[in-house]
Order: sequence, then C-alpha cells, then structure tokens
Amino acid sequence: MIEPRILKGFRDFHPEQAIARQYVISKIRNTFESFGFDPIETPAIEYLETFQGNIGEDEKLFYKFEDYGGREVALRYDQTVPTCRFVAQYQGTLTMPWKRYQIQNVWRADKPQKGRYREFTQCDLDIFGLETAAADAEAIATCLAFYDSMGFKDYTVKISDRALYAGIDYPVIAAIDKLDKIGVQGVVEEIVSKGYAKKEAERIINKIFNLKPNDTIKQIFSYLHAMGFPKETYVFDNTMARSFSYSTGPIWEVNIAKYTVGSVLGGERYDKLVGRFSKKDIPGTGYGLGFDRTVEAAVQFGLVPAVKTVAQVLMTIFEPSMLADSLALAQELRKTGLNVDTYTDPEAKLKKQLGYGDKKGIPLAIILGPEEKKAGITVIKNLRTGTQESIPATKAAERLKQLLAG
Repeated sequence: MIEPRILKGFRDFHPEQAIARQYVISKIRNTFESFGFDPIETPAIEYLETFQGNIGEDEKLFYKFEDYGGREVALRYDQTVPTCRFVAQYQGTLTMPWKRYQIQNVWRADKPQKGRYREFTQCDLDIFGLETAAADAEAIATCLAFYDSMGFKDYTVKISDRALYAGIDYPVIAAIDKLDKIGVQGVVEEIVSKGYAKKEAERIINKIFNLKPNDTIKQIFSYLHAMGFPKETYVFDNTMARSFSYSTGPIWEVNIAKYTVGSVLGGERYDKLVGRFSKKDIPGTGYGLGFDRTVEAAVQFGLVPAVKTVAQVLMTIFEPSMLADSLALAQELRKTGLNVDTYTDPEAKLKKQLGYGDKKGIPLAIILGPEEKKAGITVIKNLRTGTQESIPATKAAERLKQLLAG
C-alpha cells in the first residue's frame, strides 16, 4: 500500500479552500481586465538559462534538473522573466504598449513557513513599451483597485525608486531589503560581511534613512491622486529596496495592517530585462501579487464567502420511477444559471439524500414525487432552516434564486 502523503511545502486544497481561492482569482481577473489587461500563459518548464543571472541571490531556490533530452531546465521560478522572454520572442506581433496579466503556479525550493510555500500561485501584471512614470502609476493603481474591491480597509502601497540607490552595489541593496526582518544592526553586519568597512556600512544606512521622494515618485503620486485614491493608501518608503537584480526604477510593495506574515505584493520597473533576450531593450513595469498571502489575509478578515460547496440546489430522487423527471428538472434549472447537484442513486432514501445535502452545505433541495408531478408543482426544502414550500414547477427557478439571494 502506498502511504497517502504530500511533499513538505506543497498543499492540497479542500473544496471550501479552493472556492475561496477561486473567489479571489475572480476579483483579480475582473480588476485587471477592467484596466484593459489581457491574459497570457507560459510553460511550467523553461530552459535554465532563461532564469540564470536574472533573479539575484535567490538562484539557489531554482527547481532545476536535466530533462530526458539532456537539456538543463528549471520549473517556472517567477512570471516576470518568462514574460520578458515572451516579449522578446514575439515582439513583432505585439501591439505596444503591451499590457498583460498572468495567473499560474511557480516553484521555489524555499524553506516552508507560514505564507511561504514551495509551490504557489502567482498573479502578475505588466506594461511593456513605456518608460513613463504614468505607466508605473497605472500598474500601482491596479493594486489599489484590487485590494479595494476585496474590501480591505487598512492597506498601504509603499513606493520608492531604485534611482535613489544610484552608486550602491546590488549586494548592499539586497542587504538593505532585509531591514524590516533583521533591523539596522543586522543589515550593517551583513554589509560588512560583503567586504565593506563598518563605517562605510553605517554611512550607507544613514544615506538611505535621509532619502526623499524624487520627481518620478511625485509624478506617480499625482497620477494616483487624479484617479481618486485616498492619500493614506500610498506612501513613500525610503528604506524599501526590493532584492531583485533586474529592478531599474520605481519599486513598490503592498502591506496589510494586522496581517503580520509580510508584504502581499511587490513590483518594480525593469527596463533592461527584455534586452537580455533580445538585441532591443523594451521597457517594462509591473508586479507579482502574492496570491496565497492575499487569500490568507482575506480569510483572516472575513472577506471571502464562507461556503463549503459551489452547489446551490440539491435535486433529490424521490423514487426510481421519478429519476427521468428529476434529471430533466435539474437540467432545466441549470439552464437558468443555477448550480444543481443531483443525487444519482435512485434507491437511496430521501432522508439520506437530504442528509448528504446538509452535510455538504447545499442550502436548498428540490423534492419531486409522483403527486407533485401530477399537480404540476415542486417542493423546495430549505436545508438550513428545515422549512419547505410547494410552488408551481414553472416558478421553481425564480423562487430558488429569490431564496438564495436572501
């Protein structure tokens, strides 16, 4: 016998969890498409060289291997790099500026912990072909619009600009990015470990603490203000660095108050990344939305429907002779947009069927017996309250929708 188990850092999702995830995905997709962004998909496996040299210090987290053809490949680490490969490969067919979003899984050989997994869903949004601060601002605006649509009341987009870090080597920037996690002293020690004198490390930290918004950040703030987003939802953060080596301009992260696991979204401008796959540089800006963390935060604050099943109605089978009539009625109800679960064991007692519906969390049940068929009516039973009512069969769908609407 094979022991039923899964690898550490990977997860199964029960229906109620998957339903919550799909609810959030629908909100994300609706927001992105409301701004005119189109979806794409890329392969789960890419050539290893696609990712190498494009991620930074975290390349040790690649799931990489040699395939049966002897090629060095890696599971998709993120979606920004493959999308830049996509843009370089198909640039002759893309209408610039090109706006895309992507919702797929990525894999990282990370240390599992709360809010951090080895396989997780990532939701990316990017704009290619524009170097303007307005493009960065539009990307940030979609962040604000999404978290607002979810119902989050206390969240903040922290914004900075890699241009403010001019003259600071990337390894130092990567250390500064850990400021929230390890504190000032920890960052100083890490910079020293990279070969810098302690006084130089302290000088760099002092410089960071005294940074002010530049013209690009001011333009972004002006754009967001014009769109009507409250000023308290976006702020300048002089200590945020973002650790990706490909960042070249504005950078931003989203934090939700009282969700203590960490940021739920990170974005940046990356004007040189497409050029690594092409002779032509194509500017880009966008972000990766931390889907799992966002779902966890939404559940924490009660912002997703607490439902156990997508089924809205249980079609019972009163007796074997009523099977065909019950199946026909269930199909008619589905045509009106209702989700109907049919109990397809005509020998099962009605009590057992209703118990199944109640345990599964289906709110309503339809009972159609010979007498009801003869009278042209159906019985709707509310599995939450135990009450029931008889209505004309032709009005069943309408009444079910009224009850579901509360």
